[in-house]
Amino acid sequence: MKLFLKGDKCFTKCVLDKRKGVPGQHGKAFSGGRKASEYNKRLREKQKLRRMIGVAEKPFRRYFAIAAAKPGLTGENLLRILETRLDNVTQRLGFAISKVAARQMVLHGHMLVNGKAVNVPSYQLKPGDAVSMKEGSRANALYARWWEQTHKTSVFPSWLESNVAAWSGQVKTWPARDEMSFPVNEQLIVELYSK
Repeated sequence: MKLFLKGDKCFTKCVLDKRKGVPGQHGKAFSGGRKASEYNKRLREKQKLRRMIGVAEKPFRRYFAIAAAKPGLTGENLLRILETRLDNVTQRLGFAISKVAARQMVLHGHMLVNGKAVNVPSYQLKPGDAVSMKEGSRANALYARWWEQTHKTSVFPSWLESNVAAWSGQVKTWPARDEMSFPVNEQLIVELYSK
């Protein structure tokens, strides 16, 4: 499945369009008709989400523990936590073309949260938090092109508000499940960790 980690490259030169089947040394065994086990389905769903957000196993388990401690559905809580990370919101607002680029922008100190510099990609945003780009970073031609390109073509989710002229955006509310950017079955992930 395409995870769209590399921005435009996923639409033009994707290796999944060329190769059919499961990647890896033993991929032919799974694509040749061998049925995947129930554990395999759950594990692949968890690995897919982990790779989409770009975190290792230990922080992902920590996110799951936080989600399980909150009231409500654990799977939706987990996706809400991952959706409101600073690097993900940076990409969803159109500052970057991909999650990898958004993570790098945050790490290099280009982003402000409520007027203060934040260089931690996993920083958790809450409703009411404003995200903007530093004044000096707006002169970068690549960032300006990404900003214009995404605001010409993209439709933003209702939980985010974008201000094109001010190079900023705001988290209005918590995201609903149908507006989250992760095409995964979160119930399988909950079942995997509940064993």
